Amino acid sequence: MGGVVKIGILKAGCLGSLPLIEFLLDERADREDIQVRVFGSGAKVTPEDCVECAEQALKQSFDLIIFVGPAQITPGPTEVRKLLRGSGKPVIVISDTPAKRIIKELEDAGFGYIIVEADSMIGARREFLDPVEMALYNSDIIRVLAVTGALNLIVSEIDRVIDAIKSGGNLNLPRLIIDSKRAVEAAGFSNHYAKAKAMAAYELAKQVSTLTFEACFKVQEPEIYIPLVAAAHEIIRAAANLADEAREIEKKNDSVLRRPHFRDGSRGEKRLLMEKPRKPKGK
Repeated sequence: MGGVVKIGILKAGCLGSLPLIEFLLDERADREDIQVRVFGSGAKVTPEDCVECAEQALKQSFDLIIFVGPAQITPGPTEVRKLLRGSGKPVIVISDTPAKRIIKELEDAGFGYIIVEADSMIGARREFLDPVEMALYNSDIIRVLAVTGALNLIVSEIDRVIDAIKSGGNLNLPRLIIDSKRAVEAAGFSNHYAKAKAMAAYELAKQVSTLTFEACFKVQEPEIYIPLVAAAHEIIRAAANLADEAREIEKKNDSVLRRPHFRDGSRGEKRLLMEKPRKPKGK
C-alpha cells in the first residue's frame, strides 16, 4: 500500500498518556510516513463536547483513529464509540483501568484497546486541586509512564499498526492491558535495581486511583476526603521520584535505551550516549 498514513487522534478529558501522544509518534517532527490531526473535547467529557469532537474528525478521511481519554463508561465517550463503530475505520481506544469494564464491548466493536493500569485518576476536589496541583500531578504521572516503559509500549503498538496499514498486511489491532511487568519489559532496563525501582513506581501509581476514587465519589466529609486526595498526590510524587532514580541508574551506567524514529517511521536503537542509533535491518 505504502504512502502516508493519515491518523486522527480524538482526545476527551485528560490522562497521563493523553497530552503528548501525537508527539510520541513523531518526537523530532520529521517523520514522513504519517500525517496526524488532533481533535479535543477539552477538559469536559459531556456528550455534547465529545460528539462534536468526533463528528469533526469523521468528516476527514483517516486510515486510523485513536481515541484517548478516561471515563469511558460515561455517556460522552460512549456516544463517541458508537459513532466510531459506524465509521468503518480501524479504531484504537487508549484509557485507564475502569475501561476494563467495557473490554467485551470494545472487542465486539472490532476496536483495539490499550489500558494503562498506572494512569490513575487525579484528586479532583476543589479544596485541593488548583491549576498548579493539576499540572504537578500530570507531570509526575507522565514521568512514571515514560520511565517505566508504558509510553514505549503504546508507541510500539501504534507503530506496528501503522506499518501494517503501510504494507497492506493483516491489521491486528492491539488488545493490551499494560501492567508493571509488561511496562518494564518495554522500558528495556539493563540494570536489575533500575528495573525493580521502575516496577515499584508503576505499582505505586496504580494504587493512587483507589484513594482518589474514594475521595471524589464515596466520601462527603471534607475532613476525610481532603487528606485522602493529598495522600494520593504524595504517592504519585513518590512514584515519580522512584522512576527518576531508575533512570539515573541507567544514565550512570551509560545504558539508557533510546529508540528514536527515523523519517520513514522505523525506530532505531542505541545504548551509549555518544553512539548513533542503529537502523533496523532491511529499512
